[in-house]
Amino acid sequence: MGKKNYELLAKEIIKNVGGTENIIDLYHCVTRLRFKLVDISKANKKSIEQLEGVLSIVEGNGQFQIVIGNAVADVYATILRLYPIKGEGEVSIKEEKLTGNVLTRLFSTMTSIFNPIIIALAGAGMLKALLVVLTTYALMDKGDSSYIILAAAGNSVFYFLPLFLAISSAKTFKVNPYISLAIVAALIEPNFVGLIENTGDVVTFIGLPVVLMKYAGTVIPAILTIYVYSKLEKLLKRFIPKSIELFALSLISLLIMVPLAAMVIGPIGVTLGNGLGDAMNFLSEKSGLLAGLVIGAGWTYLVIMGIHWGVVPLMVNNLSNFGYDIIRPMIAAATFASAGAALGVFLRCRKKENKAFALAALVPALLGGITEPIVYGLLIKYRKPLIAQTIAGGIAGAFMGAMQTKAIVYVFPALTTLPAFFGDTFVYYIIGIAMAFGLSAVLTFILGIDEEPVGELSNGKTEELISKHSTEGLALNQSFDKKKYLNACINGEMISLENVGDPVFASKTMGDGVAFIPEEGVLYSPSEGIVEALFPTGHAVGLKTESGVELLMHIGINTVDLKGKYFKPCVKKGQKVEKGQALVEFDMNNIKEEGYDLTTMLCITNMNDIGKIDVIFKEKAAISDAVLMFEMKGV
Repeated sequence: MGKKNYELLAKEIIKNVGGTENIIDLYHCVTRLRFKLVDISKANKKSIEQLEGVLSIVEGNGQFQIVIGNAVADVYATILRLYPIKGEGEVSIKEEKLTGNVLTRLFSTMTSIFNPIIIALAGAGMLKALLVVLTTYALMDKGDSSYIILAAAGNSVFYFLPLFLAISSAKTFKVNPYISLAIVAALIEPNFVGLIENTGDVVTFIGLPVVLMKYAGTVIPAILTIYVYSKLEKLLKRFIPKSIELFALSLISLLIMVPLAAMVIGPIGVTLGNGLGDAMNFLSEKSGLLAGLVIGAGWTYLVIMGIHWGVVPLMVNNLSNFGYDIIRPMIAAATFASAGAALGVFLRCRKKENKAFALAALVPALLGGITEPIVYGLLIKYRKPLIAQTIAGGIAGAFMGAMQTKAIVYVFPALTTLPAFFGDTFVYYIIGIAMAFGLSAVLTFILGIDEEPVGELSNGKTEELISKHSTEGLALNQSFDKKKYLNACINGEMISLENVGDPVFASKTMGDGVAFIPEEGVLYSPSEGIVEALFPTGHAVGLKTESGVELLMHIGINTVDLKGKYFKPCVKKGQKVEKGQALVEFDMNNIKEEGYDLTTMLCITNMNDIGKIDVIFKEKAAISDAVLMFEMKGV
């Protein structure tokens, strides 16, 4: 694609995303332009998908992602050259401003706050569910020290949730995280908590009344407190001299914010949280069927828009206030309906690659509650399965809502997390998810999918003959070189590319290959070659081997958002490397703690030059193991 074509593509993309005034944020990773838009509905998705040079579109994580492939850096640079947007490669091109309607802004804010701590919430919730199973079946006693230790591990995240929220909110509102943590920590400090037991519900602070409340496990007070503090910090920094800011900023912030939080913000937050929980429970009691219908049918559309995490505060707040949550079972209806749609696609479709993708996407949905590959790779792509999923999710959600089905801890709905729904409504949960899964599979099979025909065409000829006719000159003279091999680029568990939780890689849009779950934080070269691309963030490397194969190695999913943090490149662009040479070192623990999936992809990107490729599967791969066997097309 030449310079003029880049300009044409750049202009069409900007026009169809709604113009520069609709862009909040833009940066790029190794394959995609990642837009954050003011109003995503202004983006003309259909027109963008039809542009030459665009491979596909993915909507998720609050982003409108346009998959370009290897030319993404050139297209990005062209956009910056043509439009009044300042940028630095893969970093944000302008400071994010929350715009759009109030609901969109609220959901976006909640998403950014809760995303980093979801992994801790889910793990602690599953541990609490496991303890429920152990005590229910008399495998452990609540008085045992072993139980108490494990219960402390499960309760820690929920009891100290305000502290987690303080740090995450500080990140979102761009204020000092340690001062934020100190402010919120004061609300659950033992002496402060002891005031309730020793003096009652009301005390005074310099003569002013303070209504005491318990803040452990609450959600809204911490977020509101840090939001107010973000305004105060900006004001203080304007007046405090830099020479004394080191101690003065925290001193004044604590003097103002802790009393303000105790007297005003905290009680308002608790009251608001209780009110939201009461409203949800009231709606469920009065019309659980309607609530379940709306949530079960509509949840996937929140996922598509990337704002589904904004509902998490309501669920966590319910668990904290009431000891159960009614929203999660309704969401489970949508999750299992998505899984059922994948099964329906698998049974109905004829293309082998579609069958493989549907089956691969079904497993993480059932076992881990991860439905994004199904949503982006099947439901949106073929639409009819989305209709089936919506109907099934709505019906099953309505059933569980009507039966007041409850979750007792926060988990992702999956077969592995069934204990989280133990209790007097557990049987209704089982019936509900079975109903969602089965009905969605049946409806998808009946409605079918609009995939391109395989084999028979309208005139009775086959695609194979058509293809042969159109390329017969090349086909007659085509030959293959001897088989060649690529080694693993990671020491770790090897998985098929279809099982990757990223629809672009899982659908092999970027090329065929394999993926790995790392056991150490080093990316190695799978072959001798030249480093053709090394992204400044260090999360991806492009390599051209001596045999002419072009490779893309991508560490993790969405790790471009880390902007280079925790990655240390060991080579330079243009450098010749040997097989087994270290390319990038990365900090696995910190990347995981930030909430990122470390699955690492090894893809052959110039598939047009490849005649045949075979995967040599190994459960545990070492960098000395050959994992891909391929043949190059002859000239």
